[in-house]
Parts: sequence; structure tokens; C-alpha cells
Amino acid sequence: MLVDTHAHINFPDYNKDLKEVISRAVAEGVEYLVEVGTDVPSSKRVLKLAQEFPLIYASVGIHPHGATPSTEKDWQEIKALARGHKVVAIGETGLDYHYNYSTKEDQQRLFERHIELALELDLPLIIHNREATEDCLDILKKFSGRPLKGTFHCFSGSKETAKECLGMGLYISFAGPVTFPNANRLREVVKTVPVERLLLETDSPFLSPQPRRGRRNEPAYLRYVLPTFAQLYGLSEDDIARITTFNAIGLFGLGNGQKNQNGRIAYKIRNSLYLNITNRCPNSCSFCPREDSPYVKGHYLGLDPDPDKEPSAREVIDSIEDMGDVGGYDEVVFCGYGEPTERLGVIKTVAKFLREKGAKKIRLNTNGQGDLINGRPISRELDGLIDSIYISLNSANSEEYKALCSPKYGDSAHSAILNFARTAGETFPEVTLSVVGVPGLDTEACRQIARKLGVGFRIRSYNNLG
Repeated sequence: MLVDTHAHINFPDYNKDLKEVISRAVAEGVEYLVEVGTDVPSSKRVLKLAQEFPLIYASVGIHPHGATPSTEKDWQEIKALARGHKVVAIGETGLDYHYNYSTKEDQQRLFERHIELALELDLPLIIHNREATEDCLDILKKFSGRPLKGTFHCFSGSKETAKECLGMGLYISFAGPVTFPNANRLREVVKTVPVERLLLETDSPFLSPQPRRGRRNEPAYLRYVLPTFAQLYGLSEDDIARITTFNAIGLFGLGNGQKNQNGRIAYKIRNSLYLNITNRCPNSCSFCPREDSPYVKGHYLGLDPDPDKEPSAREVIDSIEDMGDVGGYDEVVFCGYGEPTERLGVIKTVAKFLREKGAKKIRLNTNGQGDLINGRPISRELDGLIDSIYISLNSANSEEYKALCSPKYGDSAHSAILNFARTAGETFPEVTLSVVGVPGLDTEACRQIARKLGVGFRIRSYNNLG
């Protein structure tokens, strides 16, 4: 599933083959399309398209090029249209100082009116910015104390600008130019944008991606940007499609919005199969968002909080079988939104099943407190079942660990992690201590602990689950 978050197929470029264009988009997996108005007539057209085609949703507004010639009557019409059925955003709006078709003062005034309207209707903004970054950001900052939401479309700015936009809670969208051979600077900017804040767009009929460069763009061509983003984020094309679709549905409220669903037990990221067997955890880590947002890379992992209703070993195995041949995955990982060793018996049963079915590698991600949780040393019980263990050390001493992770076991937690790492290192072929790159954490001291224990060491990205 894909979402084109910015297109203009209401333009005359599509007069002769609009239905075919939409059919091709659907054939390429485009589930939703946000059709963007640039003035009153085009905003009316996008509303008409939204009524005619189920996959199309509308955004209404006046492009900054039209700021000076637009009238008060035009603005009142936009305000009325904004209350229409299937209107999910305000824009495209913003500033464009490249051509100066409208004065800077008129653009700025109109931009602020769009922002006020978006806030009034609780709709996201679709923001256009060309050679006007400082003024654009300054205007947005005027509204920083209010629940502003939206996206910078067809982003072409710097890493610093991207950081400011993200700091305002906005999403960032990239179009076809990210695939151009000479777009190395833009691709470096993409790497600084968390995939959880990434949107895809075509900006049709403009900015066709490299394989179709020089031709009229269309929503079906969204497929051509996936390989670039997959490479930049170290994910699969399916991951990028799923995550950006999740992002777009959440921001624009497409379809029925983000419906609560049954939590995934087995889920795929890249070519690894992950197993989510519990949401329970003895820690409440300051850097872990699981209590606020039970999603990882677009997968909903919320399980029933009642331990008696957690998935049984049989249910976990059934979920694995639904995901195909386990031998086709690079690894199978016990890692969900809780601490797997809370369910040691399930791990042992399922790992035995995985062994029998030819899993290439079985990994356990743990906070290292399994001995405390189960009231006994557990490493030997997993011998022969687990190939690799990643243990979240997260700090070099007990006091820092308590401050960062608020462990249920208090002073005992950190020493238990070190003991578990020591016995794991004697038992399993691959053991790695890891820390989250929280600002201010003494990662070098943590590295020295791993070295003394004779195990591997890894720094995990801050605020980057999965």
C-alpha cells in the first residue's frame, strides 16, 4: 500500500486520460491520494475528484504565487470549501520568493491566514517553501504554542532546516528529485529525517523520478522512489511503503484513520521476523515510547495487558507459520514491545519449533533481567535454542541505570544484567551489550564493560525503534 500525499491530477495535463492515470496508480498499490488545490477553481476540482473517486482526498488553498491577485471573496470561498466532505488538509500554502509572482508581504499575510484556518479546523497544513526558508520558519514559529500539524512538501532544504521543521512536530515529504543521480546532498538530508516522520509524494505532473524523468509525472510513479528510500534507511521497500502509509493515514486521517487493531505477534522488518510475545516489562525507560505509541515501523504491537490473555506458544507458532517459511528469513528475533523473558516457557517452546523448521538464526533481545524475573539463572535453559543475545545495558552503573530505566528491581537490576551477560557470554556463540545513544550517556564506559566481559558492544540509535 502507498499514499501519494501531494498530486495535482486536476491539472489540464490529465484531461485526456485521467481515469487511466488513476487506474495505473491503483495497479501500482496507491491506496490513497491527496489531491492538492492551488487556487479557488482547482480547489473546487479536487473536491469534485474526491467525491468521484474513493481513493482521492482533498486539500484546498491558494498557492503563494496567487497571493497578490487573490481577493477577499476568493479567501471566503476557500474557507467554505475547507469544510467540505473529504477535505483532509489546508494548502498548498507557504512562501515562494523564486519568481515573485506575488509580493512577499501578500504571501506572508495569506500564509498566516491558511495557518489560522488549519488550526481552526484541526487540519494539517501542506507547506510550500522555495527560497524563503527564514521567513517561512519565522511565521510558523509564531504559532508554536498551538497544535500545529502538517508537512513540508517536496522538501529541498538543508539538514538544519529539516531539524527545525521536525522540532515543530511537522512531517517532511520528498518527491522524485531524491532519485536524481546528482542529488547526493538531498539524500544526505533524507538520512537525518526519522522514517516515522517521512511522507512520499509525486507532486504530479511535476518532478518525475529518474526512471521517468522528462515525462509527465503521475501517482503510479511513486513506486520508483521506494528503492532509494529503502537504501537510505537500511529497510526494505515494503517497510518504506508500510511506514509512510501509516504516517500519512495518521496525519491526514485517510480512510477510517488509525483504527485500533489486534496487536501483531509475528511481524517483518527488512528480512527479519520479529516475535512480540508480551508487552510486560520491569522497566519504564525514559527513552522508550511503548506506553505512548505501541507501533514499531508501522506495525501495531499492542497486546492485551492481562497476562492470562497473552499469546500462547501455539498462537505464536501459528503466527509464525502465517509469515511463510522461517528458513527464508535472515533471522528470527524475540523482540516486541515488552521483555521476552517474562515468558521464558514460550521462548523455549517456540525456539525449539524454529530449530525444527530450519531457522537460520534465532536471536533474543532482552533487558538482561531474566534471572530476576524468573527467580533463577536462565542462560543454561536457553542453551542450544538461541544463537545470539542482545542485552540492553544502557548505562555503566546502577545509579544511572535507575535514573534512566526506573527498574522494578531497583538496585538489583544493574548487577543482575552484568551477571546475566557474563553467563550468557559463556553459553551462547554471540552476545552483545547495547546502549541507546541517549545524550550525555557515557558510552565509552559501557564499551569498557563489554570488553571486560568479553562480549560485543553496540550503540543503538536514539528514538529509532526497529
